[in-house]
Amino acid sequence: MSATRHRGTRPGVRHAAWAGVVSLLVAVPMALAGQAQAATPGTSVSFATTCTPGVVPAIHGTTITEIAVDNATPKVGDTVTVTYDVTQPASGNPTSTALPANVILPSGVVQLGGAQTGTVAVTGTRTNPPVAGNAPFPPFQMTGTFKVTTAGSITLTPGNYTINSNYIINLDTPCTIDTPPAPVSNTITAGPVTVPNNRAITDNPSSGPTGTKVTVTGTGFTAAAAITVAGFSGTTATGDATTATADSSGAFSATLTVNAASTTGIIAFEGTSYDPTKAAPPAAYSVTTVTPPGGASQTLNSSVKGGTLSMTQAGSTVTMTPVDFGTGGSSTGSLNAVTVKDFRGVGSGWSLTASNTNFTGPGGSTLPAADLSWTPACSTTAGSPSTCAAGSAGPVGTAGATLASTPAATLTGGQFGATANLSLSIPAFTAPGTYSSTLTLTLA
Repeated sequence: MSATRHRGTRPGVRHAAWAGVVSLLVAVPMALAGQAQAATPGTSVSFATTCTPGVVPAIHGTTITEIAVDNATPKVGDTVTVTYDVTQPASGNPTSTALPANVILPSGVVQLGGAQTGTVAVTGTRTNPPVAGNAPFPPFQMTGTFKVTTAGSITLTPGNYTINSNYIINLDTPCTIDTPPAPVSNTITAGPVTVPNNRAITDNPSSGPTGTKVTVTGTGFTAAAAITVAGFSGTTATGDATTATADSSGAFSATLTVNAASTTGIIAFEGTSYDPTKAAPPAAYSVTTVTPPGGASQTLNSSVKGGTLSMTQAGSTVTMTPVDFGTGGSSTGSLNAVTVKDFRGVGSGWSLTASNTNFTGPGGSTLPAADLSWTPACSTTAGSPSTCAAGSAGPVGTAGATLASTPAATLTGGQFGATANLSLSIPAFTAPGTYSSTLTLTLA
């Protein structure tokens, strides 16, 4: 995939020889653009763990986990994101009080070994489902980052972790490995620092009709190196090419005549064969069309940008009507209005659902979540491509129910309002006091 220029070669022959070089040249910079790397999973490992919540005796269990990384072959100086994925925590809810959604926050450490030692602090988010009293904690993920400082094989081993629950009381449950260290879950191979390529070129002018002589200047090349300068179109060489020699500072200047009407860029590299480590990024070039007198045309382009699917609510608390002890009945109220904005401009619909936890009251007394029912209603703002449909009347509860939705279509979107009349059935001799439940809305 290389070509050598011989002195005295006829122009037509020389251009054909450069064609193979530039075809390789253009394909490689496009590949270097790269794509985001997918996470590399590790090996699932398990180890005996003791968790000490403090409010009850120590809990002995087994932790099952896996450590993933976003880059399994980093370079020294790169930052690696680590995901500590606990698929089975060793502990559960240490109290008989049910925990609502989004009150559990995990944190912990990952041990580094091999070529680089130390610890990586990892933390999760409060995004748990409801957890019943004395029930096992759900799986969770914790993430953190570290900078690679040494080349070689680096092992990642799960370390101790802590589960914090912040509901009624703020309670930490630290979990320690019974026989450290735990088994290694993942290994990355770090390479040495990549020497930066500071080669760069500019073209002047960067556009013109065919036959334009373009001055191409470059910096950052190897002193006294032979430089190839060539034109290309997409991934194909145009045949326009010339050579230059870098001075003692690595700079050069060359004149390239652009004869090919298809030219989209100019490239420069050391030698006669393309090597990405010895080439500069391409400089864009466009060939203009000379319009004869008497007429001209212009193309006008506009665009509409798609947005996001989002929701807001008018408030976060609903105060329902009281009922009398000994009589009971229905405690009623209205769900705070929810505004949904579908500005994506795609063909997908959306669904707004809700679920609620048990109502908790004084002295640990509760009312079942399923005793809450609603009658949904929704409205569509004029001009919206989609039409909102209200969900069915009936119970909400932990199983959840649909508040409103729109169907898929060729073009969907718009602004919508959703609410519901709420009714909680309360038995006649329910203990007096305030009963509270968390209703969680999910838009998808």
